[in-house]
Amino acid sequence: MAKSKAKILVVDDNSGIRAALKLLLPMHFAQVELIPSPKELVSRLAEFRPDVVLLDMNFHTDINTGNEGLYWLSEIKKRNHDIEVVLFTAYADIQLAVEGMKRGAFDFIVKPWDNDKLVETLQTAYSNRSKEAREADSMPASAIPMLWGKGPAMAGIRKTVAKVATTDATVLITGENGTGKDVLAGEIHRMSLRALKPMVCVDAGALTETLFESELFGHVKGAFTDAHSDHKGKFEQADGGTLFLDEIGNIPLHLQAKLLRAIQNRTITRVGDTKAIPIDIRLICATNKNLEAMVRNGEFREDLYYRINTMHLHLPALRQRPDEVIPLAEMFIGKYAEKYRRNVEGMSPDAEEKLKTHRWSGNIRELQNCIEKAVILSEGYMLTGNDIQLAPSRGEEQEKMEMSGEDTLEMAEEKAIRAAMNRFSGNLSMVAKSLDISRPTLYAKLKKYNI
Repeated sequence: MAKSKAKILVVDDNSGIRAALKLLLPMHFAQVELIPSPKELVSRLAEFRPDVVLLDMNFHTDINTGNEGLYWLSEIKKRNHDIEVVLFTAYADIQLAVEGMKRGAFDFIVKPWDNDKLVETLQTAYSNRSKEAREADSMPASAIPMLWGKGPAMAGIRKTVAKVATTDATVLITGENGTGKDVLAGEIHRMSLRALKPMVCVDAGALTETLFESELFGHVKGAFTDAHSDHKGKFEQADGGTLFLDEIGNIPLHLQAKLLRAIQNRTITRVGDTKAIPIDIRLICATNKNLEAMVRNGEFREDLYYRINTMHLHLPALRQRPDEVIPLAEMFIGKYAEKYRRNVEGMSPDAEEKLKTHRWSGNIRELQNCIEKAVILSEGYMLTGNDIQLAPSRGEEQEKMEMSGEDTLEMAEEKAIRAAMNRFSGNLSMVAKSLDISRPTLYAKLKKYNI
């Protein structure tokens, strides 16, 4: 029989039982973890993300009430209702085990156990979970894992994240485009007590004015022409978990008040409705803009800035953390070799040197794109220097153009947009009209040029 894909977490204080299960369960299940105490349970639920928990009902030799098992059953269900729990009980605890099933346990196994019965029960519990639940739990918070590197800047951020993650403090992440702000947000969520709840990501700057309230706060049927049914907004979708508002600096000034009201009151009202809905979220925001300067210039509300800036984390550019370039590149090689079915296993020394000396003005996003292209075009087991195709960095391009006295088409476009933004005091409708482009196109170009 093929191994089940299930992830099994065993919680039992008896070392002999854990030793026996350590031999048995890996023969039948893809991943098995065993811990001696429920004190480790919350952190393992967040990090390991089990499908099924095999939970002992007693953890003290002098206490055999089974109430500990019932308590930790409720804690598991409170954090993720979709995890199936199988109770591990002695003959004397059967009545309590039945009570546990009434409270949400899938089944119980009596000690000493029959191996076939135990494996069958765990497999059935796994099968009982919805496909959606299994897929959701296996999904990482971000497509790219967090690599902390060895530099002092990232070490300081890592230390702060370890302190902040387990609180509900609002976090503001700043940094250039492509530095991994979304990855850091995902890491904070993964380490938080909300890790088993959803993390909902919103590109706040891409929301049009007409869709802003509907997307964030939801709407009721009939609220507007295309509102054919009730719709939960991003705030409601993130209830119990984390709401990540990316590019918050791009939200127009007149819409910031509506966002502030929701954050401040922890309630939202759907478009077309009058009923206030309470929301329980952890808020993380990110931007590549200097919000302090925007506050001084009247482009960003001061009260909103202080609401989202309880903790501030600034991600340095990739060129400022060179120790991460090669580990990231190796990770991307593995990812794209699998995706495109290429037998690429690593890099040659000249390829590594080429990556190390590049400026990476596009940061991690540029590196990812570079490695993807190299893997696709590679014809060997190792990426060589010839496979690494690097475009001149933005800084290098600008220096060349300044020396020649010429502008690139992109530079001219950026200048025109900045001039229009100044001329119309940031009125996006007027800016778009003057440039003869649509508002969505304008949003995209503002994001592209970090305006």
